[in-house]
This record gives sequence, structure tokens and C-alpha cells, in this order.
Amino acid sequence: MTNHAPTAQLAQVEDLRQEALTNQVFGFWIYLMSDLILFSAIFATFVVQSHSYAGGPTGKELFHLPYVLVETLLLLFSSATCGLAMVAAQNERRALVLQWLALTFLLGLGFVSMEVKEFHSMIAGGNGPDRSGFLSAFFTLVGTHGAHVFLGLLWMAVTMAQVGLKGLSTSVQSKLMRLSMFWHFLDIVWVGVFTTVYLRGVLQ
Repeated sequence: MTNHAPTAQLAQVEDLRQEALTNQVFGFWIYLMSDLILFSAIFATFVVQSHSYAGGPTGKELFHLPYVLVETLLLLFSSATCGLAMVAAQNERRALVLQWLALTFLLGLGFVSMEVKEFHSMIAGGNGPDRSGFLSAFFTLVGTHGAHVFLGLLWMAVTMAQVGLKGLSTSVQSKLMRLSMFWHFLDIVWVGVFTTVYLRGVLQ
């Protein structure tokens, strides 16, 4: 009897842990859906304001498609390296997980740096968010996505530290999965931004 009691208690603790992890993943899906609603609303606002130039510059005059294409490739490649980090995590290869996450971090940092440079150049040229409804919607949409990427980088740095200190425990792997979901979500949103804002703006 005494031998069975600790075993039963351990099984119960493990069941509770698994249930908690499942609830965390479910809660994170709810967060992603709420974020999708947020971005949908901002996308809709941009579409409505996309021709409100107020005598200011249009997207065709402001956007440099090759520059934005490099940004896009950085984020797309970072999504691929993030996926490779998850594959390495499933294979319990901690060093490889850290290497792929570090590369993902650098690609994401490059993306954010290019976006900040673009914003600075536009504002320095007198084309800030207060210039027109179009630019106000542009800075809101692209800036909101950029802020999400920046927060994702902070989250990634913390997760890398946890992988280094705690290894690939069940809890850490669950955090890695949620981080991967978030990063891929941002990648999908950016494809929408690139198509709706930049490509459509240049071709109009």
C-alpha cells in the first residue's frame, strides 16, 4: 500500500501538469484569435484610409519595394529557422535549438532595425503619421506589427535563457511551441501587410 501511494500521487501530479499545459495552449489560441481580430480591424481602417492623402505623398512615392522585399525575406527566413528550432526541440537537441533560435533572433532583429530605419526616414522627410489619414493608418498597422515582433524577440531571448538553464523539459517545450505559434502568426500577418500596404500601394 505504501509503495502504491507515492506512485498514485506522482501520476496525479503529472496529470495536473499536463492539464495545466493543455489549458495554457488553449488560452494562447484564444489570445492569437483576439490578436487576429485586432489586426483585422487595423487592416480595415487602412483600406478605408488608403486614399486619404490630404495632398501628401502616396504609397507609390514613399515605398521602396526592393527594401521592403529584403525585410520580408528576413521575416520569412526567420519563420523557417524557428520551425527548425522546433524540430530540434522534438529531437531533444538543446544545442541545436539554441543555434536555430539565435539565428531566428538575429533575422527578426534585422527586420525590426530595417523597419525603424524606414519609419525614421519617412518622419525625417516630413511624412509622419500626422501628415494624412493614409500615413496615420500606415504607421498604426505597420507599427503594431513591428511592436509585436519586438515583443516576440524579448520573449525569444527569455526562452533561450530557459532552454540553456533548464534544458528541454516538458514545460520549456510547451513555451517553445507557443513562441513558435506566435512567430508564425506574425509572419502570416506580415504577408498581408506586404500585399495590402506595400505591393498594392506601389502598383496603384
